[in-house]
Amino acid sequence: MRAIVVQSFGARPELADMPEPEPGPGEVQVALDAAGVNPFDLKLADGMLAKTLPTDFPMILGVDGAGKVAKVGDGVTKFAVGDRVVGKFLGRPAGHGSWAQYSTAPADSLVPIPEEITFTAAAALPIAGLTAQDLVDAAGIKPNQTVLIVGATGGVGSFLVQLANIAGAKVIATAREDAADQMARLGADETIDYTIVRGDDPNFNDPDPSLRVDSRVVDAVRFTHPDGIDVLFDLVSGPKAFAEHATLVKRGGHAYSTVWAADDLALREHDITGGNFESKGGPTELARLLARVASGDVVVPIEATVPLEAGPLALGGDGARGKTVFAI
Repeated sequence: MRAIVVQSFGARPELADMPEPEPGPGEVQVALDAAGVNPFDLKLADGMLAKTLPTDFPMILGVDGAGKVAKVGDGVTKFAVGDRVVGKFLGRPAGHGSWAQYSTAPADSLVPIPEEITFTAAAALPIAGLTAQDLVDAAGIKPNQTVLIVGATGGVGSFLVQLANIAGAKVIATAREDAADQMARLGADETIDYTIVRGDDPNFNDPDPSLRVDSRVVDAVRFTHPDGIDVLFDLVSGPKAFAEHATLVKRGGHAYSTVWAADDLALREHDITGGNFESKGGPTELARLLARVASGDVVVPIEATVPLEAGPLALGGDGARGKTVFAI
């Protein structure tokens, strides 16, 4: 079968022929139709979990996947051949992921796909959608609270804007100016253009005149919300920028970083809960999210659908606006 693999941690992803996996007891083999692409995938490929998770090489990449059950292992009663399923394809050992024509997973880790949802949309949900849903649940957003989402146009951010809006929040999204309409359609009440160009700021002296940098978010939010905000979801910033954004949060509020940029002690000193966040969402939470998509409450923001064979060339880009999905 065809798959996207790395031969070692840090190696360049490449297309390769790999043996078709067979399901073990309690597992199913899935003929994958679509696989989601997340920043987490390349972090795994670079060895982020090398010390905690054993890995087989060549390492088949990809965590999110959707397709039809092709084979069932001993003891499986939850699914039958032909059932449409979606879930996370990350086990012990790692290296048997979803960027392939076939993969296996424990039957209990997968969820049926409602008929209203395509494989492509389903494959975009597990990591990004669940992270967004778990963040909203953790913050306990109440109606009319003010929520700032830094990095709102990416996969997680696009879901967060919608879910925070559904929870009744007034959503402030950071995005480039040309993405403001997209953010409004997803439910943002305000959009802040976080970028500047050479000449707009006398302190901006980067040698690349086309380079834009994060700026003005704190001043803009403080101007329109002088009493502060209730919740910060920062999906992209490093420690310094996260700390600056966290100064906008009221005492008793919440601030979360999904890229491990938060200083938990500093947040507690300012009576702010949250900190570095890792989604723990599983099949139950994924089924809840799928129901929201099937009912039309949540839109799956697909930016690009790329054939698996072209996948290695599509990886590593910046400035995503929604999800990229591999068509298998």
